[in-house]
Amino acid sequence: MTTATREAELRALAEEAGRALADADALTALKWTADTFGDDFIVASNMQDAVLIDLATQVKSDVDVLFLETGYHFAETIGTRDAVATVYPDIRIVNAVPEQTVAQQDAEYGPKLHERDPNLCCRLRKVVPLRRTLSRYSAWVTGVRRADAPTRANTPIVTWDERNGLVKINPIAPWTDEEFRDYLESHGVLENTLVSEGYLSIGCAPCTAKVAPGADPRSGRWAGKAKTECGLHG
Repeated sequence: MTTATREAELRALAEEAGRALADADALTALKWTADTFGDDFIVASNMQDAVLIDLATQVKSDVDVLFLETGYHFAETIGTRDAVATVYPDIRIVNAVPEQTVAQQDAEYGPKLHERDPNLCCRLRKVVPLRRTLSRYSAWVTGVRRADAPTRANTPIVTWDERNGLVKINPIAPWTDEEFRDYLESHGVLENTLVSEGYLSIGCAPCTAKVAPGADPRSGRWAGKAKTECGLHG
């Protein structure tokens, strides 16, 4: 089967599932994913919490979990990743690493590229490693929710990811903040300790700040810059 044929089949599958699962709950969407793709999908996590991983392991205990190891993470985020691997021993953490270390990037582009050109820094340390890792799968599962930001308000549960060329499943897209917190607390799910300190949208340490009470959680990312997304989802 040619690459073009396979892509056309996956695109058609995504469109059909997008209609059939438009109102599906999270576990139904994840069960469809596991039944349809077997080992050929990966669950993405920024290790702000393990809600999506907890849900995914209910339908497939040995799921692959994608973590973008940018080299700029908070120690607490790395600690959460390691704790998740202990709590869910059957999962496989797939660390997607950039082609260059931070030191090598600094040598080529100059130090603190994230301050001078955050879009380029995100592309080098997140977008390119993500695309390279996703190229090995037919589908990926994300924790994107419509409540996250205005840019995500129309997120479907299943869609075709044109940017990365595979099926994208967003099983908790319809969840409100209250539904999310209720699941996390009622199931005793791991959460990055930075959340309780006011970091409500956690990314790389240099580009993440605490969020003012009542403010948009994404306002803590790239504060002071006209940037709201790293390029992974839009």
